[in-house]
Amino acid sequence: MRVVAVIPARYASVRLPGKALLEIAGRPMIAHVYERVARCTALAAVIVATDDERIAQAIRALGGAVAMTRPDHPSGTDRVAEVAQGLAADLIINVQGDEPLFKSQMIDDALAPFRADAELRFGTLRATIRETDDLFDPNCVKVVVDQQDHALYFSRSPIPFARGLMSLYGQRPELVGAPQERPVFYKHLGLYVYRRDFLLEFTRWPASALERAERLEQLRALEHGVRIACPLTVHETISVDTAHDLTRVKAIMENG
Repeated sequence: MRVVAVIPARYASVRLPGKALLEIAGRPMIAHVYERVARCTALAAVIVATDDERIAQAIRALGGAVAMTRPDHPSGTDRVAEVAQGLAADLIINVQGDEPLFKSQMIDDALAPFRADAELRFGTLRATIRETDDLFDPNCVKVVVDQQDHALYFSRSPIPFARGLMSLYGQRPELVGAPQERPVFYKHLGLYVYRRDFLLEFTRWPASALERAERLEQLRALEHGVRIACPLTVHETISVDTAHDLTRVKAIMENG
């Protein structure tokens, strides 16, 4: 299979303007993401998709590939799909541009279900939630899966509800308690794998009701009955969605 990674990056982030170019350890965030993705040997190419010349220049300075896209895309997935239209590839991997702690091994983990199932069209990753704050942070998307590691639902709320631990919604059970008394909670990681043809089809579908409610576009696929592989990875990242996230990532990367 020919696999191409596309990293969507825009300048006009609502919560952190210019997020892709924010400096971490002396370099723009998008540079860290690009170089970490490029370390994966399974990839035929890595392309940054952007509508901003400043981001493009940062990637070209690394010798990286850039695709300039329209400025009016409603999501990163739509930006990736524009690039995918001109690519000869079997699989397209969408790596979010705000994942400076990304591990290239995560791509291998996400590709494993596609190597085992030629009919699979959509995949992503999950990791175990270990911090109580993550469970209750709406920016940390939670996921529950079936026995075949296919996603059942994604939510910004804590799922599953864990009756008995959260007798009142919003009560905060500590994750360090006895494991046999609580479910395992999983967070969704910012990586998607698509069959190229499915990606182009998916971005033509209108936003679904659950997608609009949660503001999570992968729910559009679930509402259409599409299986989403969601294997577990031991590698964890921190998506930079807020100034607090940026502080946490800087502390990790600048202090080793």
